[in-house]
Amino acid sequence: MTKHILRTSLVLIGLLFSFSCKSQQKDQGGFDQQGSQLADSLYAYVKYKAGTYAFTNVRIIDGTGEPVREGQTLLIDNGIIKGVGNHSEVEIPIGTQTIDLSGKTIIPGLVGMHNHLHIPQFPYVGDIAAKLYLASGVTTIQTCGAASPARELELSRQIDQGLKIGPSTIASGPFITGPGGNPNMVIPKNEKHLRDTLQYWLDQGVKWFKVYRHIRPKDLETTIDMAHIHQAYVRGHLCSVTFGEAAKMGIDGIEHGLNSASDFRTDKDPGTCNGGREYMDSLAIDHEEVKNLQQLMIDNRVFLTSTLAIYEASVPSRAFADERTQKAMSPYLLDRYLQARERFDQSPPDATRYKRLQRIMAFEYQYTKMGGLLCSGVDAGRHVLPGFGDQRNFLLLLEAGFSPEEVIQIMTGNGTKALGRDDIGTIQVHTRADFVILDGNLVADPSIIREVETVFKAGIGFDPRKILEGTAGKFGIE
Repeated sequence: MTKHILRTSLVLIGLLFSFSCKSQQKDQGGFDQQGSQLADSLYAYVKYKAGTYAFTNVRIIDGTGEPVREGQTLLIDNGIIKGVGNHSEVEIPIGTQTIDLSGKTIIPGLVGMHNHLHIPQFPYVGDIAAKLYLASGVTTIQTCGAASPARELELSRQIDQGLKIGPSTIASGPFITGPGGNPNMVIPKNEKHLRDTLQYWLDQGVKWFKVYRHIRPKDLETTIDMAHIHQAYVRGHLCSVTFGEAAKMGIDGIEHGLNSASDFRTDKDPGTCNGGREYMDSLAIDHEEVKNLQQLMIDNRVFLTSTLAIYEASVPSRAFADERTQKAMSPYLLDRYLQARERFDQSPPDATRYKRLQRIMAFEYQYTKMGGLLCSGVDAGRHVLPGFGDQRNFLLLLEAGFSPEEVIQIMTGNGTKALGRDDIGTIQVHTRADFVILDGNLVADPSIIREVETVFKAGIGFDPRKILEGTAGKFGIE
């Protein structure tokens, strides 16, 4: 079965499953998964309850890559986009609440494709991370590996049922690695152990698995084959297996780009995470060898996930946490950041990592221009926080050479393609009303990505300022 057919099938299966779940929840007196109801305590975060709204005189970047459109009207009804276009093209029903958004920008809700609910030393930070994501305009996440998969699944269900606020969360199974890898991850003892582990999490509803740096080639093949049989996906932060080898095996997605491409390591042993990394400073990105690898990935329909913000955090001249980030950090994380910042300030200038950041950007730009599917995610850690780091990715992708419309497409519409979804990620008629109102002109002033006025998820408009009030000093405590 080709990946195209598989992903089409997953869309149909997902729609049927979603309809079944919603019907069952309503029958049991639960909350509608579309979010038309919330627990009473959560309405303190809401600016606009579910209903019919027309937003007028607004510029829209729709997530398809098309140019920004000025003077638009966006009509939503009960969580679904019913109309979008010039004022004369959208019929506004009598009694509709109309909101003039002159001077503002609407973009689709961000789709985070490498958006963990854990950080180093903290296996689960989901409750605060979910609030940070939503307040920053991230309305859907795929967690790309879980340190606490059961808690991720439970949080996802609670958000779907309106018991907690946060992005729609597509949870992951545990990380799968190999001998010499992180002992906190699954290191398969044999094929049966691996298959039993995968089957357990498939039975829990997991549809995404992430393999890690020391994965054995045979274990990767088994993971991919078993996942695809069960209409699930596999993505990898690779090292022991090269990008080219994984693409031929049928992996769905690869993380981090050039920084984890062991294809170019010197003296690398097959199936082993070793070898020299001189390529990071010497390999020509437009070399035929690089383009051939990227074309192989494209031909095998492998999406690539950009995580520029977390790499930038290791560049001394750029590793700065803004005021809102420091405000959200726990005292422990803030102290660690300040100590690191002091070390950076006392260190001699070092341009090596900055040049590597530029080369990672160039690799991703070239992959996209060749026709590859590039997505984006924050990969939270160091001083890069959920949501805030996604916004930073927007600015870094602009720096990489993409236009604002292309960056929004990478961070929204491309993510939904990788997820096998067509109901979110773009501002189009019949898609779910997941979108972000930004206070200003995003094309003229990219920093406006941080000026989130309202976040709509499934037709409910949340107030990011009220959400963030409850996160001060709490990220990195759970």
